[in-house]
Amino acid sequence: MSTMGLLVPIIGVSIPVVFIASRTACKWIAFKEKQLTLASTEAAEKAAQYAAKTERLEQRVAVLERILTDRSTTLSDEIDRLRDAPLN
Repeated sequence: MSTMGLLVPIIGVSIPVVFIASRTACKWIAFKEKQLTLASTEAAEKAAQYAAKTERLEQRVAVLERILTDRSTTLSDEIDRLRDAPLN
C-alpha cells in the first residue's frame, strides 16, 4: 500500500475524533464559565452582606461614641431612647 493509501483512512478517522474532542472541550469550557459566574455572583452577594453588616456596626459604634461623649444627658435616658428607636 502506498503512503497516500494510508493517509486517507487516518484522515477519515481523525476528523470525527477531532470533532468529538472539540465539542467536549467546548462543553467543558462552558461549564467552567458557568461555575465561575456562579462563584463570582455568590462572592458579590457575600461582599454586599458584609458591607451592610459593617455599616450597621459602624452606626452602632457611632451611637455608643455619642453616648459616651455627650455629658448633657444621663446614660440611662439615652439607652432607653435608643432602645425604642427603630433599627435601620
